[in-house]
Amino acid sequence: MTDRPITFSAPMVRALLEGRKTQTRRIIKDTVPQAPRMDAVNPKNAVKHPAPYLDAYCSERKTTANPRGMSANWCWWTRDDRQCLPGFRVGYVPGDRLWVRESFKPIHSGDPSRGAKYKADLTGNDQTIWKPSIHMPRWASRLTLLVTGVKVERLQDISREDAIAEGIVEDDGDVPDIWYCPGGYKFGVKRMASTPGEAFRHLWEGINGPESWEANPWVVAVSFEVTKENIDSLPRARAA
Repeated sequence: MTDRPITFSAPMVRALLEGRKTQTRRIIKDTVPQAPRMDAVNPKNAVKHPAPYLDAYCSERKTTANPRGMSANWCWWTRDDRQCLPGFRVGYVPGDRLWVRESFKPIHSGDPSRGAKYKADLTGNDQTIWKPSIHMPRWASRLTLLVTGVKVERLQDISREDAIAEGIVEDDGDVPDIWYCPGGYKFGVKRMASTPGEAFRHLWEGINGPESWEANPWVVAVSFEVTKENIDSLPRARAA
């Protein structure tokens, strides 16, 4: 189990607080190698999978939070379950605890015990000069995420269910199957979509740029449970 920070924008923090967001995707920094060939099967072995697949190297101690003992090291596996090197790292393991960084301002700069206020809590034309989320110290974090699942895929392979888990919601108007991400776009523009996946594409491009979806990078999809507490107020046993 590892504790590490993770940064979210104010709209995504609101989605965490409202229980709409239980998954996030981050671009993998390591190089994901080419998949092995379909015929990369040892003649002595039985074929167990229809195609080569990506999975973690399960070398960690098995726990309740990480029952398979997944590590942060991933690689391709052949159709007969043989490991193909080189591998790559994804940076997340089930059981990790992530303390959320968001835009904030200490209530009193000389006294951390006085707490902080948060950009995600305010709406309208607020004139507060916020500290960027990257500068949030651990003591000011108010949300902790317990990682429950990790998978690797291409960005465009996101499923309908996973797009909804990213914070996408259905519009409450008269027309069915209209989706969007509340507050998830630059300049407050509410872009509507006909599917959750299309709405997630709008969200991704709003954060990462207009060409980022078409680039279709490898991403790690991290599922988690949200606790509305500072990470240091949680007993370690609670996360196990």
